Amino acid sequence: KELIENSIDAKSKNIHIIIKNAGKTLVQIIDDGMGMNQNDAAICFQKHTTSKIKETIDIMHINTMGFRGEALSSIASIAEVELKTKTQDDSIGTLIIIDNSKIQKKTQIATPKGTSIAVKNLFFNIPARKNFLKSDKIEMKHILESFMQLAIANHQISFKLNNDGKIIYNIAATNLKQRIIQVFGKKYQQKILPIKEETSIVSLDGFLGNPLDARKTKGEQFLYVNKRFIKSGYLNHAIKNAMHNIIHPDQYPSYFIFLRIKPSDIDINIHPNKIEVKFEDEKAIYQILKSTCKKSIGM
Repeated sequence: KELIENSIDAKSKNIHIIIKNAGKTLVQIIDDGMGMNQNDAAICFQKHTTSKIKETIDIMHINTMGFRGEALSSIASIAEVELKTKTQDDSIGTLIIIDNSKIQKKTQIATPKGTSIAVKNLFFNIPARKNFLKSDKIEMKHILESFMQLAIANHQISFKLNNDGKIIYNIAATNLKQRIIQVFGKKYQQKILPIKEETSIVSLDGFLGNPLDARKTKGEQFLYVNKRFIKSGYLNHAIKNAMHNIIHPDQYPSYFIFLRIKPSDIDINIHPNKIEVKFEDEKAIYQILKSTCKKSIGM
């Protein structure tokens, strides 16, 4: 997840994910983004390094997905990492190999513009932690969940996902509705209703599943704040409450809804995985979301 987010922040147009043994043997992300120069490539594995904040005030106005150094420092401490990267302006790229947080090799190589990061032998140096990994099936399920969350939010990017030599997804850049269909199938061509609203507090758009298609198991529920996937029981209730006269209490509607809020009006750091958000005016957002959903389904 963190590596794909870095590729998104690097303005990549194409992102290729390669997985082996549910990520235990290999997680590799290849992108055609802006890349890093030789100095930044070496520094990015150090703790607390980032190229995404220039001044202290920037912390209150973060519009990127993450901080490249924040993730890579942790990853490099529990895996073998190979980084290849090159910027548009550089004539030659950089190769860095890290083992147990120590740079084992740093050299110049010929490589395309962008970045390739290969994370190998996860937790090889922490056997106790490795034992906590679930079965390949469960770990791959988590990988696919993160992939879908990011692929839906970034429909303007082409994604390819390769698992143990098999292509699972190979989806071209498109609009949001077509990306939903690419990921979940043609059945969604007729199953989703557009939703849109602009207010001074929040702007929202996306698609709402037809209430008549609500299921007794949780379907595709994707809620985003500033393109970041979140989970919110409170806002989920707003969506479901908008349909309370149509669906049964034990049914779940599907939705793909994007909220846009000023970064200074939210706190995204209350959960380690940043999937929970604290809103400055949560009650107002609840009412706006509920009324917009009602309008979408014609109530």
